[in-house]
Amino acid sequence: MSSYRELSPSLRTIMTPGPVEVDPRVLRALSFPILGQFDPEFTSLMNETMVMLRELYMTNNEWCYPVDGTSRSGIEAVLVSLIQPGDKVLVPIYGRFGHLLVEISERCGAEVVCIETTWGSVFDPEEVIKAIHTHKPDIVAMVHGETSTGQMQPLAEIGKVCRELDLLLVVDAVATIGGTPVKTDTWYLDAVMGGTQKCLSVPSGMAPLTYNSRVEKKLMSRKTVERGLRDTTSARAEGRTIASNYFDLSQLQDYWSSARLNHHTEATSMLYGLHEGLRILLQEGLEARFERHRINESALVAGIQGMGLQIYGDMSSKLPVVTCIHIPEGIDGESVRSMLLHDFGIEIASSFGPLKGKIWRIGTMGFSCQRKNVLHVLGALEAVLLRHRHGLPAGEAVQAALDVYAGKEEALC
Repeated sequence: MSSYRELSPSLRTIMTPGPVEVDPRVLRALSFPILGQFDPEFTSLMNETMVMLRELYMTNNEWCYPVDGTSRSGIEAVLVSLIQPGDKVLVPIYGRFGHLLVEISERCGAEVVCIETTWGSVFDPEEVIKAIHTHKPDIVAMVHGETSTGQMQPLAEIGKVCRELDLLLVVDAVATIGGTPVKTDTWYLDAVMGGTQKCLSVPSGMAPLTYNSRVEKKLMSRKTVERGLRDTTSARAEGRTIASNYFDLSQLQDYWSSARLNHHTEATSMLYGLHEGLRILLQEGLEARFERHRINESALVAGIQGMGLQIYGDMSSKLPVVTCIHIPEGIDGESVRSMLLHDFGIEIASSFGPLKGKIWRIGTMGFSCQRKNVLHVLGALEAVLLRHRHGLPAGEAVQAALDVYAGKEEALC
């Protein structure tokens, strides 16, 4: 009979764009006793989670709840529930995850129209608005924060036009929610999808989302009650039935409503973790949390530039929770990452597609977004680059970061 070692993962300083380190209070919550999914104590937790998500998403939407699954599950749930074959979907692409929106939309049978801009930049909102008037889509699907390029797309002007033209704006806010403002109502966003493993600092496994009454109206036109749960009063879909059972938002909505119409067995422990992560976030306060992310980003950028490295991408549209760095010429980027991991216990990320081998990506997200982590990664990266015989001004990186912190002392307490 085989014998296996006790599970004992290494302690890491995780400075990737996700997953990130998890607050010990969240880890503790994950270990709490299991409750039944219809136990009043558990349904009360479900209701509290919805209330906290409304505050996080800065919305008055009735519907704010998680889909059980990684971030992609929320994106797919919204798109498969909204898109009927033949619907026209406009996707502005400025990085890897715009392409993901295209792929999922195509699988739903949409007629997809893409516009693209250079990676490392974002769209002038007028470019997107022009494309909306030209192509007249039913849905615009956009990424708010592109972790692949470290860029963040302005949405307010686009949302206003979408609302005026009565079309839906669907936004992937996986990278931004909890780290920088996502103003669902003010920006006229119809559906917004997030994830737990980035700025919320909860393990991967849930995709909290929100949508408004405009989206709900479309969902209800496609709604059908699951066959084994139907009774004589169950309505049938007017439009084409939603293709996915698991990702059917009209059925998930019934599960999260007071009706508690069974859909699946809720991921009890993950909901504990999400509830605790949201509680911690709101206890810190949204503005204080956003400021913490801004300060640590500023310190990291100052340190990177202090050691003579170049930030990748347009700084005017930089994503405040991910910093992309050009890998210096002649340096093996993977060798540097390997040494950081094995000698310092620090993980940073590489990139994808056309940027593979060209940039490093450092995340400052959630619980990982701490002064000690920023100083640690700067000192370690400098040491590793010197070990790789890359000339740089030794000691300047950490000093530059400390200069930033010296001017922001009160905000970090």
